[in-house]
Amino acid sequence: MTGKLLKNTAIVGMMTLASRVLGLVRDIVLAGFGATAAMDAFFVAFKIPNFLRRLFAEGAFSQAFVPVIAEYREQRDEHAVQQLVNRVAGTLLGILSLLTVLGVLASPVLITIFAPGFLYRDASQFDLAAQMLRMTFPYLLFVSLVAMAAGILNTYGRFAAASLAPVWLNVVLIGAALLVAPQLEQPVLALAGGVFVAGVVQLLFLLPSLKRIGLMPRPRWGIRDTGVRRIMKLMLPGIFGSSVAQINLLIDTLIASFLVTGSVTWLYYSDRLMEFPLGVFAIALSTVILPSLSRSHANASDAEFSRTLDWGVRWVLLIGIPSAVALFILAAPMITTLFMYRDFSAADVDMAGLSLMAYAAGLPGFMLIKVLAPAFYARKDPRTPVRIAVVALLANIVLNLAFVVPMVRLNIPGPHAGLALATSIAAWVNAGLLFAVLVRKSIYRPQAGWRRFFLQIGVAGSLLAGLLLLGVPDVLQWIGWNAGERALQLLQWVAIGAAAYFLALRACGLRLATLWREQETG
Repeated sequence: MTGKLLKNTAIVGMMTLASRVLGLVRDIVLAGFGATAAMDAFFVAFKIPNFLRRLFAEGAFSQAFVPVIAEYREQRDEHAVQQLVNRVAGTLLGILSLLTVLGVLASPVLITIFAPGFLYRDASQFDLAAQMLRMTFPYLLFVSLVAMAAGILNTYGRFAAASLAPVWLNVVLIGAALLVAPQLEQPVLALAGGVFVAGVVQLLFLLPSLKRIGLMPRPRWGIRDTGVRRIMKLMLPGIFGSSVAQINLLIDTLIASFLVTGSVTWLYYSDRLMEFPLGVFAIALSTVILPSLSRSHANASDAEFSRTLDWGVRWVLLIGIPSAVALFILAAPMITTLFMYRDFSAADVDMAGLSLMAYAAGLPGFMLIKVLAPAFYARKDPRTPVRIAVVALLANIVLNLAFVVPMVRLNIPGPHAGLALATSIAAWVNAGLLFAVLVRKSIYRPQAGWRRFFLQIGVAGSLLAGLLLLGVPDVLQWIGWNAGERALQLLQWVAIGAAAYFLALRACGLRLATLWREQETG
């Protein structure tokens, strides 16, 4: 079972890698617009529907929809599955259409809620953000339908197409930035329009795959359907619980809107680089592990459930620890290599690098949440992660104030990095509490060999850190290189670091193939 999971994780990871690489290209292109008030406004207008997408579509909805449709597939006939798909599609379409209309009409109110500093500091920036939000908000409707389509395909083991769909967001935005933006008096409006178009393209891309498995939705309003009601019941508390990390990031944006111009943009770029390993591996793992956990629970196989979870946690730490170390040490070189072009200055590199280092400290925590939270949703228990999320969110708010207020009062540079650090600590709080509850309730029973495993990744991670600290050139030297030299140096140190880490693991007696086989046999 876990061998198939790793294969599917690799498929999803490769598709996601293609999307993330294109995402980096997109962000390199966008960085050319600089860290300006207009770009701050765009990122807020983009972040609001993107936040709701992760909250509803990829968060609570997916966590609730996949276990129910997996149960229908295991225990009922294809006609019942088709009826569920039709009624979920119709209900989702109806509710989100209404929400989209309200969001477009209330765009100034939403900007006031999510970025009140714009109104306080610059009325023209506030108006621009509201105008762009009217263009970007419908993205929520299309991408939520994309999430439903992806949930169906993932349940039937068709992971490739669903994982490749986000590529189109990057393709469309790159095209908008390079081809449309130069023709407009206000270039960032092209980016907002591109977000809308990308949502339509992503949905159209997945429809043929649904048709091939015989589950093309025929939307029917089904608010009274038993399956739809079960999904909604699971969804409502999960809206908060499964997406606390996104709520924390949005709180960062809200506070950053009161800080110096560029703070929202610096946080955006550092978050994007942190999301790279998170998306390529942790989200890919979460995508394939949820249907498997749901099937194990539906078949009352507690031992298989626990083994699958143990397998996921080990692989998260195996990849998450070196990723966090590399992001922390290579923060400024990475920002310089990828984004320091045209209007993105050396000062922007320093500020974005600070927040990337702060986010890197929380990367393994973010990744663990992606594996641990699905264990509760697969068991149709959304209440526990909600209670844990409340604790983590409160911790984030308290830490935001504890870090940022003194930095602002004392005029210490980079208070936005305090926001990122608070979010990272809150992620560890969330992951730690999820883990503690799973172990206490004997839902997760760690397999043998954890002490040795920690020692092995600790030694390898320490070697990686020492190598990068001693070998990587100073950021000032990095800034002096041209684009080709920067890229070559970055690729070289990433390759050297990865080789050193995995060779150290092997020297410590940990072989990835053996780990795979051990988890397969349980």
